[in-house]
Amino acid sequence: VQLQASGGGLVQAGGSLGLSCVASGSIFSINWMAWYRQAPGKQRELVAAITASGRTNYKDSVKGRFTISRDNAQNTVYLRMNMLTPEDTAVYYCNVNSNRDYWGKGTQVTVSS
Repeated sequence: VQLQASGGGLVQAGGSLGLSCVASGSIFSINWMAWYRQAPGKQRELVAAITASGRTNYKDSVKGRFTISRDNAQNTVYLRMNMLTPEDTAVYYCNVNSNRDYWGKGTQVTVSS
C-alpha cells in the first residue's frame, strides 16, 4: 500500500491551501483517514480525521478553518485549509487505517507572516 500526498507549499498568513492523499495498492476496507502534522521541535499531532461514514474530528485550533473530506471510491482524502496562520507551518502527513496504519511521506506547509 502506498500513500501519495500532494499539495502544500508556501502561502501568506490568511491564505488557503489544499492537500490530497491517494491510497493505492492492495488495500481493503479503509476505516479512518486522517491528516497529522509535525512542526520543528514538536511532536506529531492529529489535525483532522474522517471515518468511513463521514464522521469528522478536528484539532481545536483548526476548527472552522480546515475541512477534511474523502472520496471512498478513489481512496482519497483531502484537507482544505483556510485562514492559515504561521502556527500552521509544519510537515503534514497523510494517515490511513485499514488492517493497519499506513503513512504517507510528509508534505511541507509554510505560512509566512
